[in-house]
Amino acid sequence: MSEQILEKTESPEQLSEILLVLDKEKMKIMAVKGIDENGKLETVEPTKKNQNQFMRVDKQGDLFSNFFSNFFSQLKNPTNFSFFKIPAPLTINLAKEMQKQIQNPTPEGEQLMKQHELKTEREENHKQENTNNMETTPTTPDTNEYKYKPEQIDWETMNNLGLSKEKLEKLNLLDPLLKGYKTNELVPVSLNLGTAVTRMDARLSLQSNDDGQVVVAIHGIRKEPNLNFEFFGHSFSQADKNNLLETGNMGRVVNLVNSKNPNETIPSIISVDRLTNELVALRTEFIKIPDELKGVKLNDEQKQTLMEGKPLYLEGMISKKGTEFDATVQFNADKRFVEFQFDRNNSNKQTQDKQQNQSQEVPKTFRDKELDKEQYQKFKDGQTVYVSGLVDKKGKEYNGYITFNKETNKTDFSFQNPDKIKEQAKPTEAHKTQTAVNSEGKTNETTKNIKESLESGQTNPNNRKQQEQHEAPDAPDAPAKSKGRKM
Repeated sequence: MSEQILEKTESPEQLSEILLVLDKEKMKIMAVKGIDENGKLETVEPTKKNQNQFMRVDKQGDLFSNFFSNFFSQLKNPTNFSFFKIPAPLTINLAKEMQKQIQNPTPEGEQLMKQHELKTEREENHKQENTNNMETTPTTPDTNEYKYKPEQIDWETMNNLGLSKEKLEKLNLLDPLLKGYKTNELVPVSLNLGTAVTRMDARLSLQSNDDGQVVVAIHGIRKEPNLNFEFFGHSFSQADKNNLLETGNMGRVVNLVNSKNPNETIPSIISVDRLTNELVALRTEFIKIPDELKGVKLNDEQKQTLMEGKPLYLEGMISKKGTEFDATVQFNADKRFVEFQFDRNNSNKQTQDKQQNQSQEVPKTFRDKELDKEQYQKFKDGQTVYVSGLVDKKGKEYNGYITFNKETNKTDFSFQNPDKIKEQAKPTEAHKTQTAVNSEGKTNETTKNIKESLESGQTNPNNRKQQEQHEAPDAPDAPAKSKGRKM
């Protein structure tokens, strides 16, 4: 009985590993406990009494790689640390050996450290995750062409991530995954590692490992793109960094080292995944430039500019609403198509261009009714236009008035002429007079001599007494006796 219990308690350890860390400032080996809310690494002494606090991670290669990738991306000042992956039962003894190596280096100790050392996300995870992006399918593949089959997916692992086949189908995510693409949106993922549970939002993709097995890659959210370390052998210049941060595209072709053959370099362009801040590379051979963009035919020189990853300013493109606009376009390695740069709000100029384009896009139709030239000109100038022959959802015709609101870029509709409504809302002369008489003590010519209070709406004398006061303004209220001579 005791042996069975012992087997059950040892089993999780055999299936899990512990993260040890070397703090390069303190030069001390510690066991990782976790990361606090500020991104600061939490550690404990690698002793037997603290082993219940050790962070345990699943030994399975793919799960561990993805876990460590996201763990490392959340860490503040990651370059201050070196990490080591140790089998749980050997943690305490190996931690002591590593500490000895730090204090008194030996060739044997150095070999031990290298054997268990984990490469950082910059050196290892970028290499693993972006290799697939460098070997991805062309920009406009056959929509019926699938790279993977559903039965190739390890659904048990997917279920452990909280993603069943039914859920992926319901979210319309399974089809793009099987075609070799990353999901177009972030997906909530749960990683249950036994003694630790991690929940995150990430993009997913399917990849083939060295053994030909299909594995799921988790592209977690990073705080910012990593531009301070080499990326497939490329060191980012300041101009590269500025372009990637401002537009999401580096803007030039560079030769990247092939991870499977270090002696080979691959001409590629680099962009930022704007959902996760992950760097993505794409071979130039997979860049496909269309012959036409929004009604503008591209010449060879313009195509070459886009092929080289450079931005291109195009004039005279036609929007879906039929209006003309100008914009800067550029090929994006992550999206794998030519994008419009005014969609970026990081640049003030691009934002202004977008607002200008929006303000110019006055629609020529309203509820499927096309305006004639005269109507459209008035409508564009902000005047009210009468439109007849509109049809509601029940097929019944109706008429009305439309006005283009330049502040909101929307069309205002009314069954009554809003100009007349405004005119009717203006106070009449009689209303102005009465307001002046009643509220301000003023009078008009026909009531200025009347000494008693006026009635509401009164603009003329309304009885004999008031009429006499109006006609004889200097006469007293009661007739006086005559003082003339008697004849």
